[in-house]
Amino acid sequence: QITASVRAVQDAVIQKDQRLSEAMVRSGSLHVTMLVMHLANEKEISIAVGALSDTKDFVEDLLKGKTVDLSFQGIGHFRDEVGFVKLVENDNTTILKEIAETMKKIFQEKGIMAGEERVFKPHLTFMKLSKSPQLRKRVKKIDSRLYEDFKSHYFGDEILHRLDLCSMLKKKQPNGYYYCESSVVVGEKRAAEPDDAELVSLSKRLVENAVLKAVQQYLEETQNKTRQTDGSPLKTEEAVSGSKNENDND
Repeated sequence: QITASVRAVQDAVIQKDQRLSEAMVRSGSLHVTMLVMHLANEKEISIAVGALSDTKDFVEDLLKGKTVDLSFQGIGHFRDEVGFVKLVENDNTTILKEIAETMKKIFQEKGIMAGEERVFKPHLTFMKLSKSPQLRKRVKKIDSRLYEDFKSHYFGDEILHRLDLCSMLKKKQPNGYYYCESSVVVGEKRAAEPDDAELVSLSKRLVENAVLKAVQQYLEETQNKTRQTDGSPLKTEEAVSGSKNENDND
Protein backbone atom coordinates (compact mmCIF):
# COMPACT_ATOMS: atom_id res chain seq x y z
CA GLN A 1 0.00 0.00 0.00
CA ILE A 2 2.78 2.42 0.93
CA THR A 3 4.79 1.61 -2.19
CA ALA A 4 1.76 2.01 -4.46
CA SER A 5 0.95 5.39 -2.92
CA VAL A 6 4.56 6.56 -3.28
CA ARG A 7 4.51 5.59 -6.95
CA ALA A 8 1.29 7.57 -7.38
CA VAL A 9 2.97 10.68 -5.96
CA GLN A 10 6.05 10.15 -8.12
CA ASP A 11 3.93 9.74 -11.25
CA ALA A 12 1.94 12.87 -10.44
CA VAL A 13 5.12 14.92 -9.95
CA ILE A 14 6.73 13.61 -13.15
CA GLN A 15 3.60 14.42 -15.16
CA LYS A 16 3.98 18.05 -14.10
CA ASP A 17 7.78 18.19 -14.40
CA GLN A 18 9.40 15.46 -16.51
CA ARG A 19 12.89 16.53 -15.42
CA LEU A 20 12.26 15.23 -11.91
CA SER A 21 12.06 11.63 -13.14
CA GLU A 22 15.82 11.59 -12.49
CA ALA A 23 15.23 12.50 -8.85
CA MET A 24 12.91 9.62 -7.99
CA VAL A 25 13.90 6.87 -5.56
CA ARG A 26 13.10 3.40 -6.88
CA SER A 27 10.37 1.65 -4.92
CA GLY A 28 12.73 -1.23 -4.12
CA SER A 29 15.09 1.20 -2.37
CA LEU A 30 12.51 2.73 -0.03
CA HIS A 31 13.70 2.69 3.60
CA VAL A 32 13.83 4.66 6.83
CA THR A 33 17.40 5.60 7.77
CA MET A 34 18.25 5.05 11.43
CA LEU A 35 21.82 6.37 11.24
CA VAL A 36 24.67 6.84 8.79
CA MET A 37 28.31 5.87 9.28
CA HIS A 38 31.58 5.68 7.36
CA LEU A 39 33.18 2.23 7.33
CA ALA A 40 36.65 2.50 5.78
CA ASN A 41 37.54 -1.20 5.49
CA GLU A 42 36.37 -4.78 6.03
CA LYS A 43 37.52 -4.71 9.67
CA GLU A 44 35.27 -1.77 10.43
CA ILE A 45 32.42 -3.48 8.57
CA SER A 46 32.93 -6.54 10.76
CA ILE A 47 32.82 -4.40 13.91
CA ALA A 48 29.62 -2.72 12.67
CA VAL A 49 28.04 -6.14 12.01
CA GLY A 50 28.76 -7.04 15.63
CA ALA A 51 27.29 -3.76 16.83
CA LEU A 52 24.10 -4.40 14.84
CA SER A 53 23.87 -7.87 16.36
CA ASP A 54 24.12 -6.32 19.85
CA THR A 55 21.24 -4.02 18.93
CA LYS A 56 18.83 -6.95 18.59
CA ASP A 57 18.79 -7.85 22.30
CA PHE A 58 18.21 -4.23 23.28
CA VAL A 59 15.30 -3.83 20.86
CA GLU A 60 13.68 -7.08 21.99
CA ASP A 61 13.97 -6.00 25.65
CA LEU A 62 12.51 -2.60 24.80
CA LEU A 63 9.54 -4.00 22.89
CA LYS A 64 8.71 -6.77 25.38
CA GLY A 65 6.69 -8.59 22.72
CA LYS A 66 4.95 -5.47 21.44
CA THR A 67 5.16 -4.26 17.84
CA VAL A 68 6.27 -0.90 16.46
CA ASP A 69 3.49 0.05 14.06
CA LEU A 70 4.73 2.97 11.96
CA SER A 71 2.06 5.07 10.26
CA PHE A 72 3.04 7.03 7.14
CA GLN A 73 1.01 10.13 6.33
CA GLY A 74 1.66 13.46 4.65
CA ILE A 75 4.62 14.83 2.71
CA GLY A 76 7.48 17.00 3.89
CA HIS A 77 10.72 18.29 2.43
CA PHE A 78 14.25 19.33 3.32
CA ARG A 79 15.17 22.72 1.81
CA ASP A 80 12.95 21.93 -1.21
CA GLU A 81 15.69 19.52 -2.36
CA VAL A 82 14.38 16.29 -0.81
CA GLY A 83 10.77 15.08 -0.78
CA PHE A 84 9.72 12.51 1.83
CA VAL A 85 6.70 10.81 3.36
CA LYS A 86 6.29 11.73 7.03
CA LEU A 87 5.76 9.38 9.95
CA VAL A 88 2.86 10.18 12.26
CA GLU A 89 4.20 11.31 15.64
CA ASN A 90 2.98 8.88 18.32
CA ASP A 91 4.23 6.37 20.89
CA ASN A 92 5.57 4.13 18.12
CA THR A 93 7.77 6.83 16.62
CA THR A 94 8.98 7.65 20.14
CA ILE A 95 10.14 4.03 20.47
CA LEU A 96 11.76 4.20 17.02
CA LYS A 97 13.70 7.28 18.08
CA GLU A 98 14.81 5.53 21.27
CA ILE A 99 16.02 2.58 19.21
CA ALA A 100 17.96 4.91 16.90
CA GLU A 101 19.58 6.74 19.81
CA THR A 102 20.65 3.52 21.51
CA MET A 103 21.96 2.09 18.23
CA LYS A 104 24.13 5.17 17.84
CA LYS A 105 25.56 4.67 21.33
CA ILE A 106 26.25 0.97 20.72
CA PHE A 107 28.10 1.73 17.48
CA GLN A 108 30.06 4.58 19.03
CA GLU A 109 31.10 2.44 21.99
CA LYS A 110 32.68 0.04 19.49
CA GLY A 111 34.61 2.89 17.88
CA ILE A 112 32.27 3.38 14.91
CA MET A 113 31.40 7.03 14.45
CA ALA A 114 27.71 6.89 13.67
CA GLY A 115 24.85 9.33 13.50
CA GLU A 116 24.82 13.09 13.33
CA GLU A 117 24.44 15.82 15.91
CA ARG A 118 21.12 17.04 14.56
CA VAL A 119 17.89 15.55 15.90
CA PHE A 120 16.84 12.20 14.42
CA LYS A 121 13.82 12.74 12.18
CA PRO A 122 12.57 9.44 10.70
CA HIS A 123 11.22 9.81 7.17
CA LEU A 124 10.71 7.93 3.91
CA THR A 125 12.52 9.69 1.05
CA PHE A 126 10.93 9.28 -2.37
CA MET A 127 12.76 11.95 -4.37
CA LYS A 128 15.94 13.98 -4.04
CA LEU A 129 17.85 16.26 -6.39
CA SER A 130 21.18 14.80 -5.23
CA LYS A 131 20.42 11.59 -7.17
CA SER A 132 21.57 13.37 -10.33
CA PRO A 133 24.38 15.96 -10.46
CA GLN A 134 23.19 16.96 -13.93
CA LEU A 135 19.68 17.53 -12.61
CA ARG A 136 21.02 19.82 -9.86
CA LYS A 137 22.35 22.12 -12.57
CA ARG A 138 18.91 22.44 -14.13
CA VAL A 139 16.64 22.30 -11.07
CA LYS A 140 17.59 24.20 -7.92
CA LYS A 141 14.38 23.61 -5.94
CA ILE A 142 11.47 21.16 -6.02
CA ASP A 143 8.23 23.12 -6.18
CA SER A 144 5.96 21.88 -3.36
CA ARG A 145 2.92 22.59 -5.55
CA LEU A 146 3.88 19.54 -7.60
CA TYR A 147 2.73 17.23 -4.78
CA GLU A 148 0.08 19.52 -3.31
CA ASP A 149 -2.67 16.90 -3.69
CA PHE A 150 -0.79 14.44 -1.47
CA LYS A 151 0.32 16.75 1.35
CA SER A 152 -2.03 15.07 3.84
CA HIS A 153 -2.38 11.70 2.08
CA TYR A 154 -2.42 8.52 4.21
CA PHE A 155 0.15 6.13 2.71
CA GLY A 156 -0.25 3.15 5.04
CA ASP A 157 1.22 1.40 8.08
CA GLU A 158 4.34 -0.74 8.32
CA ILE A 159 5.44 -2.84 11.29
CA LEU A 160 9.12 -2.66 12.15
CA HIS A 161 10.54 -6.16 11.77
CA ARG A 162 14.08 -5.83 10.41
CA LEU A 163 17.15 -3.63 10.78
CA ASP A 164 19.70 -3.71 7.96
CA LEU A 165 23.32 -2.64 7.76
CA CYS A 166 23.36 -1.41 4.15
CA SER A 167 26.12 -0.30 1.81
CA MET A 168 25.49 2.93 -0.07
CA LEU A 169 28.30 2.14 -2.52
CA LYS A 170 28.12 -1.57 -3.34
CA LYS A 171 25.90 -2.81 -6.16
CA LYS A 172 22.24 -2.96 -5.21
CA GLN A 173 20.26 -6.20 -5.16
CA PRO A 174 18.18 -7.20 -8.23
CA ASN A 175 15.01 -5.95 -6.50
CA GLY A 176 16.55 -2.48 -6.17
CA TYR A 177 17.23 -2.68 -2.42
CA TYR A 178 20.66 -1.94 -1.01
CA TYR A 179 23.41 -4.51 -0.55
CA CYS A 180 23.10 -5.73 3.04
CA GLU A 181 26.20 -6.54 5.06
CA SER A 182 24.00 -7.91 7.84
CA SER A 183 20.43 -7.84 9.15
CA VAL A 184 18.65 -8.53 12.41
CA VAL A 185 14.99 -9.48 12.69
CA VAL A 186 12.99 -8.10 15.61
CA GLY A 187 9.65 -9.41 16.80
CA GLU A 188 10.42 -12.71 15.07
CA LYS A 189 7.07 -14.36 15.81
CA ARG A 190 5.22 -11.62 13.96
CA ALA A 191 7.77 -11.57 11.14
CA ALA A 192 7.49 -15.36 10.74
CA GLU A 193 3.78 -15.11 9.98
CA PRO A 194 3.41 -13.46 6.55
CA ASP A 195 -0.01 -12.07 5.70
CA ASP A 196 -2.08 -13.09 2.69
CA ALA A 197 -0.69 -10.28 0.53
CA GLU A 198 2.90 -11.36 1.24
CA LEU A 199 2.06 -14.98 0.43
CA VAL A 200 0.41 -13.98 -2.85
CA SER A 201 3.41 -11.78 -3.74
CA LEU A 202 5.84 -14.59 -2.93
CA SER A 203 3.83 -17.07 -5.00
CA LYS A 204 3.83 -14.69 -7.96
CA ARG A 205 7.60 -14.21 -7.73
CA LEU A 206 8.19 -17.96 -7.58
CA VAL A 207 5.99 -18.54 -10.63
CA GLU A 208 7.62 -15.66 -12.55
CA ASN A 209 11.11 -16.96 -11.75
CA ALA A 210 10.16 -20.49 -12.82
CA VAL A 211 8.73 -19.21 -16.11
CA LEU A 212 11.77 -17.04 -16.80
CA LYS A 213 14.14 -19.93 -16.17
CA ALA A 214 12.08 -22.25 -18.36
CA VAL A 215 12.06 -19.73 -21.22
CA GLN A 216 15.80 -19.08 -20.87
CA GLN A 217 16.54 -22.81 -20.86
CA TYR A 218 14.39 -23.30 -23.95
CA LEU A 219 16.17 -20.44 -25.76
CA GLU A 220 19.59 -21.81 -24.85
CA GLU A 221 18.67 -25.30 -26.06
CA THR A 222 17.30 -23.86 -29.30
CA GLN A 223 20.45 -21.78 -29.85
CA ASN A 224 22.67 -24.79 -29.17
CA LYS A 225 20.77 -26.93 -31.67
CA THR A 226 21.01 -24.16 -34.28
CA ARG A 227 24.76 -23.84 -33.77
CA GLN A 228 25.24 -27.59 -34.03
CA THR A 229 23.28 -27.57 -37.28
CA ASP A 230 25.13 -24.68 -38.94
CA GLY A 231 28.54 -25.80 -37.69
CA SER A 232 28.95 -22.99 -35.19
CA PRO A 233 30.81 -23.87 -31.99
CA LEU A 234 28.85 -24.58 -28.84
CA LYS A 235 29.01 -22.24 -25.87
CA THR A 236 32.20 -22.41 -23.88
CA GLU A 237 32.06 -23.67 -20.31
CA GLU A 238 32.61 -20.10 -19.11
CA ALA A 239 29.67 -18.77 -21.10
CA VAL A 240 27.38 -21.56 -19.89
CA SER A 241 28.44 -20.80 -16.35
CA GLY A 242 27.64 -17.14 -16.93
CA SER A 243 24.13 -18.00 -18.08
CA LYS A 244 23.62 -20.13 -14.98
CA ASN A 245 24.67 -17.23 -12.77
CA GLU A 246 22.20 -14.96 -14.51
CA ASN A 247 19.43 -17.46 -13.84
CA ASP A 248 20.46 -17.71 -10.21
CA ASN A 249 20.38 -13.93 -9.88
CA ASP A 250 16.86 -13.86 -11.34
